[in-house]
Amino acid sequence: MKKPILDKAEVALEYPDKFYSGTFERSSRFEAAFDAVGVGLVLERPGDPDVRKSVHLHVNYGLLADIFAQLAATAGRIPVDEPHREMLIERVAALHHAVKAR
Repeated sequence: MKKPILDKAEVALEYPDKFYSGTFERSSRFEAAFDAVGVGLVLERPGDPDVRKSVHLHVNYGLLADIFAQLAATAGRIPVDEPHREMLIERVAALHHAVKAR
């Protein structure tokens, strides 16, 4: 089940001879879910073939844990007046509770 993106995501993919970038905003949708070995994330912008795009990312648990550690180490950079700050706090707490309960 894909959910609407309420904010914005930017993606860049760089190869030695190619560069791809894209933005996913309110007209786009996302899906994120845990599986047996990690977490999958899909960002999808529907529409005509010339504007339609999607990004699929899978991150294994070990790397995901390292990403969380790095995010924790840099969380002080989030401005105090960031409008989504409370949402981040609530969602991280919900994830913590869900993982612990399992």
